Amino acid sequence: MIELQFYRLLRHSYLIPRNDDERLLQSFLFRNDEIHYFYTMQDFINKLPKLAKDKHNETKKIFAKLKKKPPKDLDYVMQELHEAEFEKTDCLTCANCCKTTGPLFTDKDIERISKHFRQKPQQFIDQYLRIDEDNDYVLQSVPCTFLGSDNYCSIYDVRPKACREFPHTDRKKFQQISNLTLKNVAMCPAAFNIVEEMKKRIKI
Repeated sequence: MIELQFYRLLRHSYLIPRNDDERLLQSFLFRNDEIHYFYTMQDFINKLPKLAKDKHNETKKIFAKLKKKPPKDLDYVMQELHEAEFEKTDCLTCANCCKTTGPLFTDKDIERISKHFRQKPQQFIDQYLRIDEDNDYVLQSVPCTFLGSDNYCSIYDVRPKACREFPHTDRKKFQQISNLTLKNVAMCPAAFNIVEEMKKRIKI
């Protein structure tokens, strides 16, 4: 039996039928008086950069105001919106963050994950990581080496801190990571939805 689950997008809704065999069968988005069809989550992900781009200037202006004078309840609102969105979001239907970008690996991350593999930290670094232009350890390539074809993470229990906290929409002093969030909304459907809901909730 198909289970129906609702997601919010901008001022619109899109309805996603799901069953045990195919997480996403078909969906449709009401936008003003038009109906836009998203047959899979991937179809939605493909359109997400344009949706985010269309909202970019508006979002950037709001973030600038938040930085200048953040509402006292901003952290509370963001925590609430984050929890509500991820109660209805199945990351296994997406994994776009793992497919298109890689996390920073801290020294603690490297120590923890190398221990999981029963390797020395330097062995793990040599096998999986490189140093980027900011002198941080990152993956040698994307999609993530540890992402399976089923979108499961093979090191989920010991994954990097950046992965555990992504998309950072429940972070305290949320206004301080506006530049990062502007990038994330073009990649993460949940982050996009959360920011759009924030615009409705926060009075500036």
